[in-house]
Amino acid sequence: MDVSLTLIVIMAVLFACGVYAMLERSLTRVLIGFLLLGNATNLLLLIVMGVPGSAPFYGAEGEVSDPLPQALTLTAIVITFAVSAFLLALIYRSWQLGQADTVEDDEADIALRERTDADEDLMDDEADAADDEATTD
Repeated sequence: MDVSLTLIVIMAVLFACGVYAMLERSLTRVLIGFLLLGNATNLLLLIVMGVPGSAPFYGAEGEVSDPLPQALTLTAIVITFAVSAFLLALIYRSWQLGQADTVEDDEADIALRERTDADEDLMDDEADAADDEATTD
């Protein structure tokens, strides 16, 4: 079986665009990225499916196509649909509460990002002192 290079390139582009979109802070772009990843997965299953043949219950034994990749593709479509519906519900609820679909940093993330090297050295010294006291007999 000859695998089309065009399908492989399209699948790789879909995967790359999907991952890039999922790394954004906008929930709408996360949804679009998830949909792109789902389509790329379906395309991957189509590529590895093999030579098309007769239905599994017709034809000679060597000419029958494998039904497993078809079942996996159908399952992937259903899972993509279910997670997309869930993400749409999250986006809608986020829009209702804050009139925005971006994920903001919380206070703990901001405090962790703004921590200086001196704070880390102080925390390391306190941890070393606590370890020394705990290990003495």
